[in-house]
Amino acid sequence: MRPEDAPLLPEEAPTFEAPTFEAPWQANAFALAVALNARGAFSWSEWAQALSCALAQTPGAENGGAGYWTAWVAALERLTTEKGLAGTEALGERAAAWQRAAEATPHGTPITLENDPQRRGVGRG
Repeated sequence: MRPEDAPLLPEEAPTFEAPTFEAPWQANAFALAVALNARGAFSWSEWAQALSCALAQTPGAENGGAGYWTAWVAALERLTTEKGLAGTEALGERAAAWQRAAEATPHGTPITLENDPQRRGVGRG
């Protein structure tokens, strides 16, 4: 078959041996970067620069895994504060809320901010 006769899309979806993300939070960090770029919060070149800087400063990031995704979060935090989308205090408060929610969530139950004992009843009439 000549290359120009080959179908543009494969007949079957590719299969992968390992999951793309090791944990849901990594997929969330990826999705957040894509969503913020799509909304014009930063350009891909700005993202590449922030991620490169964060990777250089994060131990273990060069080998992938949690260190790599920790650098993603650091890059997101940096761009979020530099662009004025959220202040460092607001980011710290949100991180603390997620930590409290995780500690208060029974094993096997999805962690949501509603599980934060300090937020229960907030915004409910």
